[in-house]
Amino acid sequence: MNDALIVVNFKTYQEAHGVAAEELAKIMQQIETDARMVAVVSAFDLSSVVSAAPNLEVWTQHLDPIGFGSNTGWLHPETAMARGASGTLINHAEHKVSIEHIAMLLDIIPENFTVCACAADIEEARALSALEPDFVAVEPPELIGGEISVTTADPEIVSGTAIAIREVSQSVGILCGAGVKNGDDVSMAISLGTSGVLLASGVTKVKDPHFALNDLVSKI
Repeated sequence: MNDALIVVNFKTYQEAHGVAAEELAKIMQQIETDARMVAVVSAFDLSSVVSAAPNLEVWTQHLDPIGFGSNTGWLHPETAMARGASGTLINHAEHKVSIEHIAMLLDIIPENFTVCACAADIEEARALSALEPDFVAVEPPELIGGEISVTTADPEIVSGTAIAIREVSQSVGILCGAGVKNGDDVSMAISLGTSGVLLASGVTKVKDPHFALNDLVSKI
């Protein structure tokens, strides 16, 4: 399990933006674990978080398949990379895009830049895996931000996603998310066939994120 991935989406929570994002990233950087820890931050916070936690892997929350030019309001991949992003989420339940958007994005980014495409269900995960992103993360929208982990509420969608993705690709990494809160949830996710978890409020909104992060990696 040493290759397990713990991805923390900072979203736009008040507890995880601006200076608070920098402080949370510093805490993540301090966790002693063999797991791969990733902070997913607002594009506005990329530079400051990368500077505050230089040894932490940092992704941005969304990118658009555009180059330099007249693209007002869009998020430019090369600018994100210049600000320190080494990966991105795409198609999160809170920011859905078309499959064409994802395909075009994958066509223009370098191979060493990580893309994690989010899926709401098994069929969407299957379709996304055919595009060969680095990871596909299944997150049932109704469980996002809730108190019950997807691994407890709907373990079949996790195991079913793992099977569906492997039917399409042997290289795409598999994540799950929604309601993930503790080490038991992470351990269960991995036992169901994933490489790790994508979570948010289980770290960003707790009183003691250091404790929460240590708990998350405790059974890896």
